[in-house]
Amino acid sequence: MNSNQSFITVGKSPLRADARDKVRGKGIYIDDMRLPGMLYGKVLRSQYAHARILMIDTSEAERLPGIIGIVTGEELPFIHGESFPDEPLLARGKVRYMGEGVAAVAAVDEETAEKALGLIKVEYEELPALFDPVAAAAPGAVRIHEEMESYKGKPLVRPVKGTNILNHVQFERGDVNQGFAQADHIFEDTFTTPAQQHCSIEPHGSICLIDKDDNISLWTNNDSPYRCRIEIADALHIPMTKVRIISAPYTGGNFGGKGGLKAEACAIALAWKIRNVPIKVLYTREEEFCSSIIRHPSVIKIKTGVKNGGTILAREVTTYWATGAYAEKGPTVSRFGGISSAGPYNIPNVKINGYLVYTNTPVAGAMRGYSGPQTSWAYESQMDIIAAKLGLDPLELRLRHVYQDGDIHTATGQIIHAEGLKKCLEEVAVRMEWQGKTLGPNQGRGIACMERAVKTPFGSAAFVKVNEDGTVDILSSTTEVGQGSETILRQIVAEELGVPLNAVRKATPDTAYTPYDASTTSSRSTFHMGNAVKIAAADARQQILQLAGKLLSTDPVNLTLADGKVLDKENPVKVMPIAAVLGQSYGSSGTVLGRGYYFPEMPEGQETYFSSQVVFWLLGAHGIEVEVNRRTGEVKILKVYAAHDAGKAIHPDNVKGQILGGISMGLGYAAYENYEFKEGNVLNPSFLSYKLPTAVDMPGVVPVIVEQEHQDGPYGAKGVGETTNVPLPPALANAIYNAVGIRIKSLPITPDKVLAAMQERGEGESQ
Repeated sequence: MNSNQSFITVGKSPLRADARDKVRGKGIYIDDMRLPGMLYGKVLRSQYAHARILMIDTSEAERLPGIIGIVTGEELPFIHGESFPDEPLLARGKVRYMGEGVAAVAAVDEETAEKALGLIKVEYEELPALFDPVAAAAPGAVRIHEEMESYKGKPLVRPVKGTNILNHVQFERGDVNQGFAQADHIFEDTFTTPAQQHCSIEPHGSICLIDKDDNISLWTNNDSPYRCRIEIADALHIPMTKVRIISAPYTGGNFGGKGGLKAEACAIALAWKIRNVPIKVLYTREEEFCSSIIRHPSVIKIKTGVKNGGTILAREVTTYWATGAYAEKGPTVSRFGGISSAGPYNIPNVKINGYLVYTNTPVAGAMRGYSGPQTSWAYESQMDIIAAKLGLDPLELRLRHVYQDGDIHTATGQIIHAEGLKKCLEEVAVRMEWQGKTLGPNQGRGIACMERAVKTPFGSAAFVKVNEDGTVDILSSTTEVGQGSETILRQIVAEELGVPLNAVRKATPDTAYTPYDASTTSSRSTFHMGNAVKIAAADARQQILQLAGKLLSTDPVNLTLADGKVLDKENPVKVMPIAAVLGQSYGSSGTVLGRGYYFPEMPEGQETYFSSQVVFWLLGAHGIEVEVNRRTGEVKILKVYAAHDAGKAIHPDNVKGQILGGISMGLGYAAYENYEFKEGNVLNPSFLSYKLPTAVDMPGVVPVIVEQEHQDGPYGAKGVGETTNVPLPPALANAIYNAVGIRIKSLPITPDKVLAAMQERGEGESQ
């Protein structure tokens, strides 16, 4: 471990690599990119939630001056999807949600393309639609995908034949029936969560060029170039070598929303028909709300058996995930949700069932927390319900059951390592003076914690190129989506290679040149790509020392690198800059290429796609203090205390920034954001009508970095940013209960819900 190790750049907080460009307005995003002869694409979208397409007439639109081409789904016999291919590039045969693409046009400018959409005529036969996942999962419900059984998904996807359930996730440990029989108290609750929009400032966008030989070049703000390439190649039935993904230098926000194929699918659909010319598709804000992806709405039923003293004996969880019209990331979201739906607690008897269900709503997919916000909302709310009923301290109840190193995880069966969650809870309790502070009238405190598995097992590769002048280039396909990975990877390479941080830069991902990375998701980049660049830097370092050993007539084991120079540890007089080593070794000069690939070691039989064995856990705890206005139902958050286990904070200020950003997003989910639907139609598809917390709504936040070092992480580091939003909603609900004695079980927690619950309580209801 590295607790006492001294570092030069690791653990420091230098200026982020992207800071100057972004502050000065010089950052290049997909909308800034222009290619010669570029056309502009727009998409006609369905006004029905579920309907057969009877006819599409594009003739009038095709006659409009400036229109270069129009394409419909019937011209594109392709379906795509990462884990469960079920989605056409444009609707074929029928539409399954309001906002689905029906036809796309390419024109010389956006205005002409938009005008052409109004000239396309479509005839539909409306079909019954399903919007609730529980109803959609019922036997005999209208089939949204009649051909579901013919789709060829990954092994982890387990559809239920003849239904709308496209994945059934099950985990079981012990005997829950026996556990419930031995319990003194049984708690049964149902919790619900709504859809949520990512609300990235930058919308989805792509530029696609396809030549006559089916070679595809795609410029995009996709978060995962290689995953994007695989999905495209599989969908179009072409070799991966024919697909090149070039990332925009910067992505203006992600939170999971920039994965999969969104604007990419529309641009590819047009470029497949209109060859040898680049075509740009950039989503509008309304398309972001209605036609990109959302967080999965959920219904979670949780049953827990407890002894009088508070020992939890059994827990059964049944979750319905509304994945919308297509699978997208739903199969893996439901799997992650299943793994952690019983909470981060050592419970001897657990039974988990998760049902991922098609509905006629916008497609749900990856979003920050990736099932964590939904499951944590349920199990952490019920933990306080249990504590209140039994007269126990909610913090103490958690500390008694939370996982510690050496415990066996309920769902995965693996031995827990580097588990810093107990420390997170303790740090929050200390800072909010859990036992000592006296709060005022109508004020209350709440606490909540969470765990979430990291995506495992997936690999990351990197090259570290040492240039003739001693500067260093990192070739890596990790994308900079605002999370700071570019800076963190530079810090790791500078530390390992012994060069100044300002001598290191990172290349923009391009599948033609930068090596493989599974994805920039799941808070895996610092751990996985961090390990890869560290290995590559060590490889380059060893090559340089070998060259220098010959030049200095010294055994390379006696040499080291520091500040861009080779030093002889036994003879300080022997010093040679890296540039001199390369120049004298290779004539006029040369370069060194270090190579690194990291793939976590897995138990035998667990090397498959999305193993239940995970390489590390994302862990955190939030405490909240609130004041409730009994007259209006308004809840004022006085302060938030947030502790998250980073393993080792490579860039502490960046970790704190991730915590602050997560609090903002968690606050939106908890108290503000709510899609308003009417028969599948999104009624509030704009920042004007979709409520988001603003800067003035943010409470005071105390961010706390916990460092429970991981034996396999680079310098002990783990990921942290994915789940810094997760514990806030249940912590808020628990604080409200502590303040005024009412329990809210559906998000968001709005003043009208609080007021209604208090009025109901006044009539004799206790919960």
